[in-house]
Amino acid sequence: MVDMTNKRLSVAPMIDWTTTDYRYFARLFNPHTYLYTEMISTGALIYGNRARHLRFDTLEHPLVLQLGGADINEMTQCAEFAQQYGYDEVNINVGCPSDRVQHNKIGACLMAEPQTVADLVKHMQAAVDIPVTVKHRIGIDDFDSYEFMVDFVQTVAAAGCTRFIVHARTAWLQGLSPKQNREIPPLRYDDVYRLKQDFPKLDIEINGGIDTIEDIRTHLQHIDGVMIGRAFYHNPYLLAEANSLWNEATPETIPKRSEILAQLYPYLEEQLAKGEALPTMTRHYLGLFQGLMGARKWRQALSGKPQLTIDDIKRAADEVLLLNPDA
Repeated sequence: MVDMTNKRLSVAPMIDWTTTDYRYFARLFNPHTYLYTEMISTGALIYGNRARHLRFDTLEHPLVLQLGGADINEMTQCAEFAQQYGYDEVNINVGCPSDRVQHNKIGACLMAEPQTVADLVKHMQAAVDIPVTVKHRIGIDDFDSYEFMVDFVQTVAAAGCTRFIVHARTAWLQGLSPKQNREIPPLRYDDVYRLKQDFPKLDIEINGGIDTIEDIRTHLQHIDGVMIGRAFYHNPYLLAEANSLWNEATPETIPKRSEILAQLYPYLEEQLAKGEALPTMTRHYLGLFQGLMGARKWRQALSGKPQLTIDDIKRAADEVLLLNPDA
């Protein structure tokens, strides 16, 4: 069993997916994981509906705000927003490969400018008391050597960053879509392990292609944390099973899906009373019964009704639970 005393498991930031509605749901499965917002641009927070972008339920802690931006003043201001709103940590996105963010000097393109990222860290940390961390790739385009990543990490660490979340793939900024960038560039886990060996005082977390509890256990033998995105989103019960990392797996430590639903219904009622749309929330819950009998009917029930009600959800859940009484 892995000693989790100084280890960390995180749910990755995913645009349009890791909203507050998903994060509340995710927290019901596991009290230990770090949850991330989707990447939010500095412009959205400074000029948009800041309160809506930054809203969260207190149940979501520990919670990290991920920021996209490169302007020192704007990033510093947004780090201050994070602290004011009660976030536990703020993370700088240096990993997103999309064309849209590249044009605004957001994401993976910043790996080519380690001093810029170092300056961001320095000024943001000076303005807030919460940690400022960095999520990045192992390289970009032809700059994909281990030495390139080391130079980036060394420069940013010198400015005061102590936690790096490393997506173990190079980002190809030309010719691949963001989806392809999550699948085509080969995974190089050994480079991330080596980074931890070379920088033992830094906290190094690994991301990319991880989708089982055994994968998590294997990685935690080498580094300080594991971050998982789509596997947790599409099969959220994997989060419940991950409780076994902290405790021996027993019925008491791994919640049942029926128990999670019982806790979710009051939240949905509360959000409905605030004017939120039920289908907007339930789109995040389609994977609840992944792999069980009746899972397809559950997905259809939640996604096929524009006038969905909580009673509809309860009826659909009861049908699946009838087929899977231990779920």
